[in-house]
Amino acid sequence: MTHPPIGGPPRQHGAERVSGVPAQRRGTASTPVGRLRGAATTEPGRLRIVTAVLALLVVAFGAVTAVEATGRAAAADDVVSRSQPLSADAAAVYRSLADADTMAASGFLAGTEEPSSVRAQYTKDIENASRLLVKAAANTESGTSSGREIRTMNELLPVYTGLVERARANNRLGLPLGGAYLRYANQKMSGELLPAAERLYVAETGRLDTDQRDARQWPLVALAAGFMALTVLAWAQRRDYRRTNRVFSPGLLAATAATAAVLVWLSVGQTLARTELHDAMANGQASLDVLNDARIASLKARANENLTLVARGAVLTADGSADQYQTDYASDMDALRKELGEAGKLADDDLGSAPVATAVRSVTEWQKRHADARETDDGGDYEGALALVIGAKDSTGECFSKVDAALETALAHEQEQFDAAAGKGRGALDGLPVGAGVLALLGAVAAITGTGRRLGEYR
Repeated sequence: MTHPPIGGPPRQHGAERVSGVPAQRRGTASTPVGRLRGAATTEPGRLRIVTAVLALLVVAFGAVTAVEATGRAAAADDVVSRSQPLSADAAAVYRSLADADTMAASGFLAGTEEPSSVRAQYTKDIENASRLLVKAAANTESGTSSGREIRTMNELLPVYTGLVERARANNRLGLPLGGAYLRYANQKMSGELLPAAERLYVAETGRLDTDQRDARQWPLVALAAGFMALTVLAWAQRRDYRRTNRVFSPGLLAATAATAAVLVWLSVGQTLARTELHDAMANGQASLDVLNDARIASLKARANENLTLVARGAVLTADGSADQYQTDYASDMDALRKELGEAGKLADDDLGSAPVATAVRSVTEWQKRHADARETDDGGDYEGALALVIGAKDSTGECFSKVDAALETALAHEQEQFDAAAGKGRGALDGLPVGAGVLALLGAVAAITGTGRRLGEYR
């Protein structure tokens, strides 16, 4: 009788061990994690990991820098080519409308024969406002607040011009109804058109502020990625030195130089952009805002001064104690003096301060002549008051023209100041997105080359 061997069948060593490696360990080593763990236990494997990390960090730094620099450059370009021009156009729309209202009243006061120069200026103002509104509409989404204000003005402007034409027609016939039409047109302008233009200006100026803040924002993610890449590169070179006693690795040095170049370019470029854009806003745009407000106040004051003679006391304040147009004139002149004082403080050179000083002197003379005109009118000499207001010489109209010309000169100078500073800010970021990407790729290649030579020593 045959019995099986004690202890069971013989063990199949080939099924359990191959070359002394347990089956459980062989299964683990065959997985990606196992292979990575195995590679990390050898110097060539560790070098490959270091190479991959270095290349990834340098490329990631370049990519992040390119993305953030592109965003800053686009915002800076918007400041120069979109938002500031739109803000300036919105201010020009307001000025054109206000000046048209002033010219309408001036032409009415001249009598049945409206001066051709006044009529031509009125037409020019209306055409300019219409052209700027078309331009603004083409660069503004219709659903935004700016789009709604533009639509409102486009609808109201024909209504206003129609009222002015009715006023002119009645005035030529010597009918007193012309004055009523002109007052109604002024109410349409001051109560609806100009407030819409002011809201448009506020909205576009707000967009300008947003764009310049976006352009001046520090690229913190890119800076952090750059410092991290430099830190790891320094560690890799120190590690290489401790294992080989080689002082320098040309490849890693080149990668470090490329990374440092991008980081310095980014830091310096963003610093210059921030500085120039801040200067453009703090000096140029701030002065432009004040000067625009001053010019608008002067235009409104002139229109109210003219309407004081047109209405002849027919329009009173809510409490019935004073002439409404004379009250508005005084308020506008106070605002004008305030804005001119602020403009004088902001002017940082003679080219900016000289026209403001001229405007201040002209305003002082304007107020003196206006007081004389009111005294003459109150004394019953309407024709004499009319000559003091719209006369060719020694009139308030002459003073207004000097104020308007001085403010136009100051605005042109401050616009040049803004354009120069904002252009420098935009230029500081030129080429950075592409340059960062190229240098980062070169740095990654250099890092791979530098560690690849060490790997070759193990073959």
